[in-house]
Amino acid sequence: MPTIRQLDPHVADLIAAGEVVERPASVVKELMENAIDAGAGAVTVEIAHGGMALIRVTDDGCGIAPDQCQTAFLRHATSKISSEYDLEAIGTLGFRGEALAAIAAVSRVELLTNQGQGLGTALSLEGGQLVEQEEAGCPKGTTMLVRDLFYNTPARLKFMKKDSAEGAAVFAVVQRLALSHPELSVKFIRDGKQELLTPGDGQLKSAIYAVLGRDLALGFVPVKGSGEGMEISGFVSLPTCCRGSRSYQHFFVNGRYIKSRVMMAALEEAYRNQNMVGKFPGCVLHLTLRPNSVDVNVHPTKTEVKFQNEQQVFATVYHGVLACLNGDKSRPQAVVKSVLPRQDTVPPHQTSLSMDDVTAVTTPKPVAPPPVAAAPKSQPSPFRRVTPLEPVVAATSAGEKTPVARAVPPKPAAQEPPKPVEKIVPAVQAENISAPVEESPPVQEKSVSAPVEKKPIPTPVEEAAAEQELEQAPEPWVVRGELFHTYVMVEQGDKVILIDKHAAHERVNFDRLKAQDYQPMVQELLTPITLTPGPEERQVLLDGQEILEGFGFQLEEFGGASIAVRAVPDYLDTGDVEQTLLELARKLRLTGWADPTAARDEVMHTMACKAAIKGGQRNDPQELERVAQLVMSGAVKYCPHGRPVAIELTRGELEKQFKRA
Repeated sequence: MPTIRQLDPHVADLIAAGEVVERPASVVKELMENAIDAGAGAVTVEIAHGGMALIRVTDDGCGIAPDQCQTAFLRHATSKISSEYDLEAIGTLGFRGEALAAIAAVSRVELLTNQGQGLGTALSLEGGQLVEQEEAGCPKGTTMLVRDLFYNTPARLKFMKKDSAEGAAVFAVVQRLALSHPELSVKFIRDGKQELLTPGDGQLKSAIYAVLGRDLALGFVPVKGSGEGMEISGFVSLPTCCRGSRSYQHFFVNGRYIKSRVMMAALEEAYRNQNMVGKFPGCVLHLTLRPNSVDVNVHPTKTEVKFQNEQQVFATVYHGVLACLNGDKSRPQAVVKSVLPRQDTVPPHQTSLSMDDVTAVTTPKPVAPPPVAAAPKSQPSPFRRVTPLEPVVAATSAGEKTPVARAVPPKPAAQEPPKPVEKIVPAVQAENISAPVEESPPVQEKSVSAPVEKKPIPTPVEEAAAEQELEQAPEPWVVRGELFHTYVMVEQGDKVILIDKHAAHERVNFDRLKAQDYQPMVQELLTPITLTPGPEERQVLLDGQEILEGFGFQLEEFGGASIAVRAVPDYLDTGDVEQTLLELARKLRLTGWADPTAARDEVMHTMACKAAIKGGQRNDPQELERVAQLVMSGAVKYCPHGRPVAIELTRGELEKQFKRA
């Protein structure tokens, strides 16, 4: 039997280092977390050759006392906890006391630190052994230099990847920590080139802009929610901005980056039936909860945690993200190739995103509307206005007439003569009006001695509420027609909204089918519809008879390989029944009915699509208006497959195409 003996301390240190230090990215993570725990406001990370040759992390934190510098590199030496009770509520990023010891065991380390009082301390170690310690002049904070990583562990060194790959892993760690603490200004330098700089202004949107770029930042919407003892905040991508992988999903718990299947499942469940198949939402979500409600001591690298109440975490994330998506009223912008050279509105060295930038990118410059003559009353528009507006013609200084929209007053009683209505003219046109729209009867001037009624001065709160009410008032819109019998044209202000009538109607059908209290009208057929699917498809339909009956179908075997359809839902044309069932059987042939929820969604997707208005189909103006009403009210935004149902095209973009702007 082999002899049992205690390992040499140096060998034990190398083994322990292998658990904590896997690659240069692990070193950067531990050193940056120490800087954050030290109260730093700015951190600079510099690497060379992927971090294998040099890693330098500089912060402006509290520093280390001279008599504690050597102690900091001992195993299980830490200032974060002092007793077993501290493990129940860990509030710092680091707490194990193994990081510096593990890093020093496999590299050459130099330390410069100063607490801001007099001279600082310089310390150097090699392979975990002290080489020199002396006083040195350095600014307040700490600088850690790690050279020749894994120089004394060739077994680990041969598994390192190329410098570019290791450098990319370091960059990813720096980005995550920058997103976890937006109040921290982070600078990253690779091989002498600066690749990242965050402003450190405490705004998560600014950190997202600096880390993930402008395109993603503009495609994110804010999330805010709370549950029992926990809060969720951050940003998630719009369904139209989802990506082909989960690499843009960033989850943080109490400021710590983690990988959580619970939070990921809650996020993607909120996007169910809103994003396209094969696309995944991006996010930067911060979950804040009591420290004693989460155990961070379940993984050596602290990237996985264990929640005390996973169901509550799921519910908080799910409802917070879902409320954000349902409350978003924006629409995708139509992409029109510019005919003129366009300058970027964001300076190349800008590191934060302000509301002015968002406005400059997403909002076109206002363009004065051209004069439009009033349409003769003998030729009414074939489309009805959805909002009660009527045109009012105002004379301009040039003698032209410009339509001005005003609200239609309520009809007076038959016995009372109609009262004159004051015409409302926008402020931008008031200066050009040389003649009144309609002469109103002279108003008798009041006597000087007549009492003047004093109106109460509104408070700032009342003024803010009034402004908010005006901002939230829906802007009038009009259905202008249809393109290719597929896209409904809606004019609203200086925008044109193109609505995919099939996608919008498909979403309406899907939501109706998904309603819990929805009971379809069943139409029994005098002559059953027979279909002959393949053997596998036939068995799928017969296995799902119970679920299909809930949607209005009645199926039964009809000799040989055929199936007879005795009843169908009233909203589905009989000519589409066979195609709908065969398509549904093909989709469910691989997955079957093992997951009832997914199977029901697949049934609803197929039926909603088949029962929807088809592209190229002619529809009455009233039908188009009904579809437009649902889209313009915000009730319908995405089809069940995640495609947008409407896009916007601004008047400014059209002016550019015609070179009028």
